[in-house]
Amino acid sequence: MNDAYKNVYPHMVECAAEAARVARGVTDGQLSGPSYCTDWDVRTLVNHWVLYTSHGLEHRALRKQLPEELTARDFTAEPGWAEAYAEQLDRAVAAWDDPAVWDGEVPLGTERMPAADIASMIVKEMAVHGWDVAAATGGTFRVSDGAARFVLDVVDTHAELYRRYDGFADPVDVPEDAPAFDRALAHSGRDPRRSTA
Repeated sequence: MNDAYKNVYPHMVECAAEAARVARGVTDGQLSGPSYCTDWDVRTLVNHWVLYTSHGLEHRALRKQLPEELTARDFTAEPGWAEAYAEQLDRAVAAWDDPAVWDGEVPLGTERMPAADIASMIVKEMAVHGWDVAAATGGTFRVSDGAARFVLDVVDTHAELYRRYDGFADPVDVPEDAPAFDRALAHSGRDPRRSTA
C-alpha cells in the first residue's frame, strides 16, 4: 500500500469532517465581517477555502485543472452553501480513497508536483483556513494530536514557499511546549491566541 495514502489519508478524512462542521456554524451575518487574513472578509476567506479544499482537492485527484466557472463563483451566495461544501468535501475525499491516486504527479499550471505533496498541502489548507474561519466567527477548529502534528510538519516543510508567495506571514512566537496545532498556526504566521470574532 502507498505510504502516503496510509499516512496522510486519515488526516484528510479528519480535517475534512472538521472543516464541514466549522462551515455549518457560519451565519450569513458573519460573512461580511473581518477575518484573520487581513485583506479578506469572511466571505472571501470562505470562498477560497471552499474552492481549494473541496473542488480543488477533487480536481487534483482526477488530474484536472479547476475550471474558470468554479474559480469565479461566490459559493456563499448560494443557499445551503455549507451543506454543499460538506457534500463536495465527501466527493473530494472519496476521490483520494485509492492508493493509486497518491502515485505520480499532479499538474499545476505549467509545473507538476508529487500527488502526495499536493494532498498534504491541501489538508493543511483545510485545517489552517478552517481555523481562520472559526477564529473569525466565534468557533473553534479541533483536531487530534496526530493530525495536529501532521499539519505542523506540512507547515514547517513548505513555510518558505508560502512566504515567497505571501501565503504566510512571519512566524509568531509561542512556547516550545505549546500544543502542536498552536505551533502550526504560529509557524504559519497566525497567533493561536487571537480571535477576530
